[in-house]
Amino acid sequence: MLSLLSDLLWSKILIAVLIGLGLWFTLASRFIQFRYFGKMFSILTARHHETDGHLSSFQALILSVAGRVGGGNIAGVAVAITLGGPGAIFWMWVVGLMGMATSFIECTLAQIYKKAEPDGTYRGGPAYYIEKGLGTKWKWLAVIYSILLLATFGIAFVALQSYAVANSLKDAFGIPLSYSGIGLAIVVGMIIFGGVKRIAKVAEVLVPVMAGGYLLIALVVLAMNITAIPDTLMMIVKSAFGIGPAIGGGVGAAILMGVKRGLFSNEAGLGSAPNVAAVAYVPHPASQGVVQAFSVFIDTILLCTCTALIILLGTAYDPGTVSAADGIALTQASLATHIGETGRIFVSIALLLFSFSTVLYNYYLGENSLSYLTKDKNNPWLMNGFRVLILFLCCIGAVLNLGTVFSFADLTMGLLALANLLALALLFKKARSVTKDYDDQVKAGVAQPSFDSAKFPELDLDKDAWPEINKSTK
Repeated sequence: MLSLLSDLLWSKILIAVLIGLGLWFTLASRFIQFRYFGKMFSILTARHHETDGHLSSFQALILSVAGRVGGGNIAGVAVAITLGGPGAIFWMWVVGLMGMATSFIECTLAQIYKKAEPDGTYRGGPAYYIEKGLGTKWKWLAVIYSILLLATFGIAFVALQSYAVANSLKDAFGIPLSYSGIGLAIVVGMIIFGGVKRIAKVAEVLVPVMAGGYLLIALVVLAMNITAIPDTLMMIVKSAFGIGPAIGGGVGAAILMGVKRGLFSNEAGLGSAPNVAAVAYVPHPASQGVVQAFSVFIDTILLCTCTALIILLGTAYDPGTVSAADGIALTQASLATHIGETGRIFVSIALLLFSFSTVLYNYYLGENSLSYLTKDKNNPWLMNGFRVLILFLCCIGAVLNLGTVFSFADLTMGLLALANLLALALLFKKARSVTKDYDDQVKAGVAQPSFDSAKFPELDLDKDAWPEINKSTK
């Protein structure tokens, strides 16, 4: 039953909704992801510090990249190619490029409707912009979204990431599954009990190292096979439209796997990244939207493409013999064909780091959902109990057969996307009005646009999160 519902959701409904809304957001925002593409890179040279105790925009970017970059970039890409053929990568690109606009809208809304906490930090995300932006009559949707977010990211995905880490370490180093689960739980526990700021500080060091290292090894592979790259890229495009020899499951499978794995990897439209985007202190909501669109580019266009080329340029991939279960193993074997057996070890270490950072990110999403549902962030028993649950999931996820959990997570992730995408469609006009304010300031030559929330009384913003709202209007 889980598989039937998941297939219906992913094979028909979400493909139409994700691509349709992504295209609408792209056109209606006048290709915002391309207009401000150069501006996205400015975050890499900006001052990376906490502002008045808040996370900086850069830290929020790194934390969202920590969540987006995970097993989907290594195992997910391999599964997409196995079941959908090389053409699935083309549709992953489409989802990624359209998803940049979707991520811009959802993360801008997260900033607009963020809520100041008594301790001076911020909270926000889809549950908050649904309730505040659409009104209390839509609170039921906010509650459903929070429950789905908690079940998908806070519970199911933590177990799945532990499973991926443990099995990869067993294949590469022969480490028993239970040992990996316990080790992961110990390290995760040392971090999550320190709250979101400690998670951000760890991610600020870990993410650039792991993403940079993976890009570096991919560049080595590309340099070794530079003459074959044009033909490989052409094969991806042709396979996406069924041109050339049939590889994988045909055009339909290519689109299905590209959309499904693309969303799983970059999470644009799921509403997960806005939970982190809302935490940052930024001078204008749209500036965080620009930053978060960049994280989708890093995840899908850069890292997923790296994995795809490593596989397609190698000799381990054989459409006639490889099965979907070989995701991680296929990537390991493919890299080994380029740089020898050390490639298997490198993939295992990369997956360990990617999955580890994702567990930290998933924990925060679960905490944010729990905080919204209970309206009690400061209850130590509640939050510490949830942290203990995360550690238990790290241990148990490593040793269990998680086939049913995979199906459950696929279904809940699809429902999560539908709930958030509905809210984005209904709130798009409000996001566009704030974006227009940002555009006008950029057009006027303002180097760092700032948000005067008093100009938007119709939005009914949190006065503590946007103190300018207390100032008298001119």
